[in-house]
Amino acid sequence: MFPKKKEKPKEEQNPAAEQEQPKTEPAPSASSGQAARGAETLQKQLEELRKQAETLQKEKDDIFAKLQRIAADYDNYQKRSAKQITDNVVYEKDKIVKSLLPVLDNFEYILANTSCGAADETLLKGVQIIYGQMLDVLKGHGIEQIKSAGEPFNPVHHEAITHRSENNKEEGLVLEELQKGYKLNGRLIRASRVVVNKTPAPQTAPQPEEPETKDTQ
Repeated sequence: MFPKKKEKPKEEQNPAAEQEQPKTEPAPSASSGQAARGAETLQKQLEELRKQAETLQKEKDDIFAKLQRIAADYDNYQKRSAKQITDNVVYEKDKIVKSLLPVLDNFEYILANTSCGAADETLLKGVQIIYGQMLDVLKGHGIEQIKSAGEPFNPVHHEAITHRSENNKEEGLVLEELQKGYKLNGRLIRASRVVVNKTPAPQTAPQPEEPETKDTQ
């Protein structure tokens, strides 16, 4: 008996029959297109948010600048109001003090020119006490008298009414006070009316005339 022939595997029986299938690339899926559209939409949203953020920042800067201007205006208003109140108080004080000055002048005139006997001495002392009390009250409100007699003439505080010559005293010295001056918190209200010393200029002796000489021929 002849040995049986071995059968070839099916893969080797007809190699030509097997044809290679063509390789095809996978078609783009729908999910990748949606992702692209989503990224584009997100980019647009980010751009819109950026614009909104810029708008809000500008509005915030404008509001902050307005608040700064309002705060500065309010601060200036407070300063102006405080200054106006101070000026009004000073103005009213000036009016009150100036209205009282004639009364003080009358007190000074009475005390300086009244000659009284022993019976009226008590009355004169009473007037002096009242006058001193008035000066103390005024001093408590910043009102003070200007020292004049015996002081050098000061054109800021003194008004020279006339001059007098006293050779034994300095030139420009206040010799007499005709009317007292007053200051309010260091500011002049009324200048003192005074008499100022003015020494006469030294007279120069006349030069002796030279004798005329005649020419001799």
